[in-house]
Amino acid sequence: MKIDSKTMTLNENAGVHYLTYNKLSDIDFINHAFSTRLGGVSEGIFESMNLSFEHDDFDKVTENYKRMCKACGFDFETLVASSQDHHTFVRVCTKDNCGVGIYKKKDIQSVDALVTNEKGVTLVTYYADCTPLFFVDTKKKAIGLAHAGWRGTVGKIGAKVVDTMVRNYGTDPADLVCAIGPAISKCCYEVDKACADNFYALQLDDSKFVFKKEDGKFMIDLLECNKQILMSAGVKEENITISDLCTKCNSDLLWSHRATGGKRGTMSAFMTLK
Repeated sequence: MKIDSKTMTLNENAGVHYLTYNKLSDIDFINHAFSTRLGGVSEGIFESMNLSFEHDDFDKVTENYKRMCKACGFDFETLVASSQDHHTFVRVCTKDNCGVGIYKKKDIQSVDALVTNEKGVTLVTYYADCTPLFFVDTKKKAIGLAHAGWRGTVGKIGAKVVDTMVRNYGTDPADLVCAIGPAISKCCYEVDKACADNFYALQLDDSKFVFKKEDGKFMIDLLECNKQILMSAGVKEENITISDLCTKCNSDLLWSHRATGGKRGTMSAFMTLK
């Protein structure tokens, strides 16, 4: 399988297909990956690489994680997962949190972003159209992942991750390298006026991410909106890469909630400090 992307590379190892950002791959002290639908053992509507334990067989999902880790070079024992509910809580992770949400029970009910500056901690967050945000502090050597659905986006979760890294690690936002996506893109993400009004209220350059249609509906560019939020938090524009892969348009490769009508598996973003 091939992809048409200038920002990401589709990799395959032992039958597991996963994406990496070209720009993040140039940073030698991190390892990162974004899963696809391909290479796992789940069945039915979750076939094959499903990484959500909800409604799927626990052992099959665990095997999927082990296959992803082996293919991408992560240590399964170091995984720590989010507990997403479309809010904006950022968890500061240490080695003590390893296993949470994977082979240990979730201990917090609302976690949509994770940060760490410790080696031996692999951050894991979940997606199926919502926007992944990757953060790498190139000077302090700290990392973060965030899940930005529309609620998390208008809640400025990206800026909250930056602030958390500033407070906990002494991060200078100008030193952050960030990546946004893959997610459902402006070509496919239609919302009603009530939802669109939340984006207008952000007081950003909404002409670049809210587009009104003749039928009264709106198309939203979540990726551009998150880019502007990161820039407002001090991240340099030249340090932000936006994925050019729409999850719905590429639903043969990527899980998309809208493309499947909700009958689907879930992808994960992974990142660790080497």
